[in-house]
Amino acid sequence: MDIDLLGLSQEQVSIWRVCRDFTDEIVIPFIRENREREWSAPPEKRWPKELLIAADKLGLRTVGLPEEYGGMKLDALTMVLIIEELARGDPGFAVTLSQNWKIPALFAGIAPKHLQDLWFPRYLDDPTFLWAHCLTEPRGASDRWLPHNVPEANMHTKADFKDGQWVLNGRKQFISNAYLASLYIVYANTNPDAPLQEGTSCFLVPRDTPGFHVVRENEKIGQNFIINAELFFEDCQIPEDHLLVKDTALKEAGSYFNAGKVLNAARALGIARSACEETATYIQDHTQGGKPIIQHQAIALRFAEMTTKLETVRVFVYNAARALDIGSANANLLGLMAKLYASETAFDICRHAMEIHGGSGAMREMGIEKHLRDSTILLHTDGTSDIHRLKIVKTMFPKTAGKYV
Repeated sequence: MDIDLLGLSQEQVSIWRVCRDFTDEIVIPFIRENREREWSAPPEKRWPKELLIAADKLGLRTVGLPEEYGGMKLDALTMVLIIEELARGDPGFAVTLSQNWKIPALFAGIAPKHLQDLWFPRYLDDPTFLWAHCLTEPRGASDRWLPHNVPEANMHTKADFKDGQWVLNGRKQFISNAYLASLYIVYANTNPDAPLQEGTSCFLVPRDTPGFHVVRENEKIGQNFIINAELFFEDCQIPEDHLLVKDTALKEAGSYFNAGKVLNAARALGIARSACEETATYIQDHTQGGKPIIQHQAIALRFAEMTTKLETVRVFVYNAARALDIGSANANLLGLMAKLYASETAFDICRHAMEIHGGSGAMREMGIEKHLRDSTILLHTDGTSDIHRLKIVKTMFPKTAGKYV
């Protein structure tokens, strides 16, 4: 589908073209040349800092920063266009960059001015600077996503105020960017007697803080160019002014979560697009039974289904982004639906793409299997698919839906 026909502004089309060319000329060649790096390189050498440096030259790292610090304010739909293109190249790199948009935007809304003055210039000066948002823990993640707003669902990571400073103890896991990040926003329980949403605070934790440890990398089946990690806090001492939000941090982070749903849906869209585009080339170039396989009915029918699903995802995701931009009352609901539908549909599209490639599709050297591996991650990112289904019903029927715990 011609993107000019989708009701975009000329500025949006121009930004999309820049990102399209960046993906075609820089990201995709990098991924093809570094297939083994995804599997064999240690995390310090695996993460694609070359792509971050290249993105920085185009101004793609500063989207989430306030304009006074050199950032640029973009609407949700434009951010979706950018993420869709970057994810078409590699979804791991796309989420590395989008975390560096969402977390600074959250930080700008909750951090005191002197901390913004300290950290935003550092971020601007270092194109390899990473942020990490530290919420998920080894136990009870689904309760936090529903949310199950009772004390039993509270964070196991605790923060106590002692002798004029905060002391953190606990563990986080599956945290995007965390293995190599410079700065972390960490959520912890500060009121064990209060429900989850009234007893959770968030803190700013620089990487070199005593008592803070990056324990290990979390190895995944796909999206290995985003480096996740497990974190451990052992009597980690935080200055008093590094408390960003007291007790109501999960409520304050609503903008981070709402935008995140739509950007994750856009990431799924990018993966599905790439699988469809590569399959379109393959079915016209590969011959079997004396003719290109596009002329076999089974292939034609399956590819038609793939591309139809792709366009339904595109319309759904763009519509959810527009709902955010106009402040629609349904924006949160559409974001949940878009993330659920896009991630599950992308998985189906990528499965079809791999199967159309036959036995070669399962081979790493072909490359098409990477899309299927990458798409599996989205079924669990930012809440599982079933958690999204429950939240959709809770959002639609807040007074009559069950507790689902």
